[in-house]
Parts: sequence; C-alpha cells; structure tokens
Amino acid sequence: MQIQINTDHNIQGQQALSDHFSGVVKSTLGHFSEHITRIEVHLSDVNGSKVSKDDKHCLIEARLEGRQPIAASHSAETLHQAVDKATEKLARAIESRLGRVQDHKTRFVEPMQADVTMPDEG
Repeated sequence: MQIQINTDHNIQGQQALSDHFSGVVKSTLGHFSEHITRIEVHLSDVNGSKVSKDDKHCLIEARLEGRQPIAASHSAETLHQAVDKATEKLARAIESRLGRVQDHKTRFVEPMQADVTMPDEG
C-alpha cells in the first residue's frame, strides 16, 4: 500500500507531517492493505496565516484493486483532527464497499422447496 501525502503552500513542516500522517493512515487502514494499491492524502489550510475555525482540510482517496477509488474529507481546527476524521470516514466507506462485495459473493440463497406429496403405498 503506497501512501502519498500532498500539502498546499500554507502547510509547514511537510516531511515531519508526511511521516506522522503516513503512520496514522497505516494504523487506521492497514487491515485493508491487500485491497488498496495507493492512498493519496491532500492537506490544506484554507485561510493560510489567518486563524479560523475548521480551516484545516484533509481529503483522502484510496485506490482499490479492481474497483473505483473511494474518497472522504473532513475540515477541522487542526490538521491532526482533520486527518483522523477523514481517515475514519474512509475506513467506514471501504468497509462498506468491501462488505457489499463480500456479501454479494457469499450470499446463500436457499433453494425453493417443492411441495411434493408421496402417494400411499398401500
């Protein structure tokens, strides 16, 4: 599972943040690693140097093997909160998508029982 972290020009300390958030993503989404080929994380500070509520934004996209990509996003007061929540949302979305596929593959449909009456042998 390849993880790519992208930041806008308003985010400082790209390498340290990249290492930290890669660890967060791996710990939350690692159990899906056999289904995920790549994860892209886009971090942005919407208001730059101005301080405002929920101006840190995280958009995270997972590329699933043989399936359409899934994305989730979250805005919060800090990048840590934004990444945590977006990653949790993405985990639920992946779980739902993979669960539906698994249910479809393993669903057992009970065959219809014919109402057959055996004639008396006597």
